[in-house]
Amino acid sequence: MSLKFGSAPNAETAIARYRRHARAYDASARRTMPLRRRVISLLELRPGETVLDVGCGTGLSIPILRQAVGPGGRVVGVDVSPEMLAVARERGRREGWGNVALIEGSMDHAPLPRLDAVLFNYTHDVLRSARALGNIFSAARPGARVAVAGMKRLPWWLAPLNVYVLLKARPYLTTFEGLGRPWSLLERHVPRLRIETVHLGTGFIAQGVYVGDGARP
Repeated sequence: MSLKFGSAPNAETAIARYRRHARAYDASARRTMPLRRRVISLLELRPGETVLDVGCGTGLSIPILRQAVGPGGRVVGVDVSPEMLAVARERGRREGWGNVALIEGSMDHAPLPRLDAVLFNYTHDVLRSARALGNIFSAARPGARVAVAGMKRLPWWLAPLNVYVLLKARPYLTTFEGLGRPWSLLERHVPRLRIETVHLGTGFIAQGVYVGDGARP
């Protein structure tokens, strides 16, 4: 299936793509681990808290999150890819993840506990789904911290470089919609997002606090 700028995220396409990437994903993601650690640090996690790892993939963020929330805290990882989650579960068995819940399914309707913090690490499809964001923030406590890392498209006058961006992004997302400002839907829930561009403008990190827009009692 080809990607279109105006198309919606497609779960079936994501599952098919990550089926091919799952076993080699950790090696390809190694170069981004410093950025991953930096973004997680923006959550300022405290012992005993519950944090959601959106699109947790093979679980690369989970050991860092577990260390931050301690044995009394909880890490919830959700991913639509069975193959990616299988790798995460293998890692969990090896490392003895006693306070981690891994949920297979769409972020649109995954069952979630009350959340103190939310991590979006290269999850463009979820960021472009109003339904997924609504589900996440219906579970988030007002004041929950949010941290994001992802790819972004360069301004139109740098079009030749955007070819590189799109080629790099294509294996990991199912729509180019919103790639100019991937965080725009998130701002409905986190209106004071602080955005910083990275990787010469081809990526970004963001942090903010959920203000509480209909969180469940």
